Amino acid sequence: MMFTRRHAIMLATALGLAAGSLSAASAEPFRIGAYPSNPPFEYKNASGTFEGFEVDIATEAAKRAGLEPEIADYGFQALFAATTSGRIDGAISSITITPERLESQSFTQPYYDSDMGIAVKEGVALSGTEELKDKTVGVLSGSTGAKWVDENKESLGIKSVKAYNAQQDMFLDLGAGRVDAVVSDIPGMEYLFTKMKGFEVAARIKTGEQYGMMMGKDHPQLDAINEAITTMKEDGTMAKIHEKWFGSAAPANSSTVTVFAIP
Repeated sequence: MMFTRRHAIMLATALGLAAGSLSAASAEPFRIGAYPSNPPFEYKNASGTFEGFEVDIATEAAKRAGLEPEIADYGFQALFAATTSGRIDGAISSITITPERLESQSFTQPYYDSDMGIAVKEGVALSGTEELKDKTVGVLSGSTGAKWVDENKESLGIKSVKAYNAQQDMFLDLGAGRVDAVVSDIPGMEYLFTKMKGFEVAARIKTGEQYGMMMGKDHPQLDAINEAITTMKEDGTMAKIHEKWFGSAAPANSSTVTVFAIP
């Protein structure tokens, strides 16, 4: 049988495909934990697949670092133990970078700026933090909202605090009157309110919070993931992801488009 040019091309193509398959199969996994009910940052769609702003960031960063992203479902509080124990490599879920967390965890550079807010049922008059006096307040367990309420409970005269593992359960209780107000991150609440009606952010709490990907302390892939995030900011990928999920351009000086060092 003659070995023609056509055969040579077919063989080269087959070898190329095989090499590509082998490369993809041998890529080291990058295990990502995510809270599944935190739109638009991360959530599961109708088919059970993760989607969202941070999902797009994490998967793209992992691929640029030569890793294969794998996303698993975790409760918010469980993410901290999972990164510490090494069950996952990274965690995404609107996780604020704080000095306390940096003692036991590592973070990439920030990629989103946020404030907290106080949410109530529509029509309830509440214009500031001082009006939390004698109120029962709902918070998400392990969140910076929970930390803020704990730190200010006594000075504000908050009557009691109820902690929840799921944002939806927290707002179901707010709607039923089992809590008077909720303290949480504004972007996640505002997105939720497009689906879950009857609530509003009544007051903003300026915190200067910034979100990043949390990883185990001094994780060996931290530098590679962080460098991937840097290139995503520099080539406009991060700005496109922001516009996709929030419907607007990221602010010019925000951490979404500004390169920072690892905190």
